[in-house]
Amino acid sequence: MSETYDSDFYAWANEQAALLRAGRLADADIANIAEEIESMGRSEKRELINRLALLIQHLLKWQYQPDRRGKSWRVTIMNNRRQLVRHLRDNPSLKALLPQAVTDAYGDAVLDVVVETGLDDSVFPSGCPWSFDQIMDQDFWPV
Repeated sequence: MSETYDSDFYAWANEQAALLRAGRLADADIANIAEEIESMGRSEKRELINRLALLIQHLLKWQYQPDRRGKSWRVTIMNNRRQLVRHLRDNPSLKALLPQAVTDAYGDAVLDVVVETGLDDSVFPSGCPWSFDQIMDQDFWPV
């Protein structure tokens, strides 16, 4: 079974799904199934951090480059807030990871903003200046 897992993941996944549905657990590739399920969980966590990073990046640009504010940044901020709400609704256990996710996302966002804008990283606070609730508040627009 591991051979199919390594050579044709799609076929392996369909085969494993059929085995599980048929209740044939003894025939299933349990070790690789468990690994894939864990990997899916890590992907959901990465998605949370990536969306937060993009949102924070645009909030930072909104605050630190007020002369460049525009519809594009506003739309990105609004859409990412909505997408994060849906992502957390679909994965409520991720809420327990929010403090670390905000910290990780903020670090990524600052790096992106520094590269994109040319601003020095010393301009930005060492930690995220906003709470998760502020970041997600539709009426929050940093000045």
